[in-house]
Amino acid sequence: MNSSSVRFLNPAEAAARLGVSAKALRLYEQRGLVTPSRTAAGWRAYGPDDMARGAEIVALRALGLSLAQVGRVLEGDAQGLEPALAAHQALLEGRVRQLGDTVEKVRHLRAGLARGQAPTAGELAHLLSPGSGLDVEFELPWPWGGERFELRGIRPLNYIVGPLGSGKTRLAMRLAERIPGAVFLGLDRPASPEAARMPRVAEALAWLVEDGATACDALTALLAGIEADGPSALVVDLVEQGLDHATQQALIAHLRRRAPESRPLFLLTRSCVILDLAAVGDGESIILCPANHSPPTVVAPYPGSPGYEAVATCLATPQVRARTQGVIAWRPEAA
Repeated sequence: MNSSSVRFLNPAEAAARLGVSAKALRLYEQRGLVTPSRTAAGWRAYGPDDMARGAEIVALRALGLSLAQVGRVLEGDAQGLEPALAAHQALLEGRVRQLGDTVEKVRHLRAGLARGQAPTAGELAHLLSPGSGLDVEFELPWPWGGERFELRGIRPLNYIVGPLGSGKTRLAMRLAERIPGAVFLGLDRPASPEAARMPRVAEALAWLVEDGATACDALTALLAGIEADGPSALVVDLVEQGLDHATQQALIAHLRRRAPESRPLFLLTRSCVILDLAAVGDGESIILCPANHSPPTVVAPYPGSPGYEAVATCLATPQVRARTQGVIAWRPEAA
C-alpha cells in the first residue's frame, strides 16, 4: 500500500476513535505504550499501526489492568493477568445470571400466552428493562403537587436530567428518602484527607488518573461517596461538579465497568460527557424532569422517542449552556 494513501489521525481524532480522552492518549505515550509518528511540522500523527496498538491498550484497560500491567502484557509477560481475568469472569457471570432471569421471564410470559393470558404492558416493560429488582413509588413533591411516581426495575446506572427549575433536585432528594438505605450526596461534598487513603478510593483514583483524569478534591470526594460501604443506592447531585472534560470521560467509563448487581447510582447531570446518548447501555436509564412540570418520565436513548429531544437540549455543550444561563423552566402561577 502506498504510504501516501494511509489515513493518519491527529490526537483528537485518534482519541475519539479509541473512546478515550486526548489526555489519556498522551499518558499512554508518556508510558511508552504507543509512539505516534510526527508530521514535518512536529505534530503527532496516528497511523493504522498506532491505532491498532491503542485499541489493544484500551481493551486491556477494560479488563482491569493498570498501565504498568498493560505494558508488561504488550511485551509478552502475562504475569498478573489472573486477578484481572478472574474479575472479568465474575462480571460476565453476573450478566449471564441477569440474562438467565430474563429468559425465565420470557418463558413465563409465553406459557401464559399459551393459556390465553396476555401479558400486561407493565410486565413487558419490566422484561425489556433489566434492573436490580428494586422498585420505588411515592407522591411527587412540589412542583408536581402530589402526583404519583413509580420506578420499576431500577438499573445500576440512572441519569436525572432536566432544565433549570424543573424540580430534578427535589426528585433526587425524594428518591434518596424513599429508597430504603439510600444516601443523597449533595453539592457540598468536601474531600477529607482520610478519604484519599481509603483503599478502594485510592485504587479507583489511581485508575482514573491513568485514564486521563485529574486528581482533585472534587473527584476524591465523589469517589469517597461512591465507594463507601452501606448505602443501598447513591443519589449524586450534579456529578460533574468540579471535574474537567477528561475527568468526566474517565469517570463515566469507570462507572460503566461496574458489575450488573452493583448498587444503583442516580446521577444528576447536565453534561453530554457523563450522559452520552449514543453510549447508553442496557444497564442504564434516563429520567427526564420536563420543563412544564409534567411528571418525570423514563426516556429511551433513541432519536424520535418521547422526550429524547428534551433530554438532548438539557445536555447542550458548555458553550451553548453559557448562552442560555439563567433560563429556567416555566413555573405555574400561584393559585
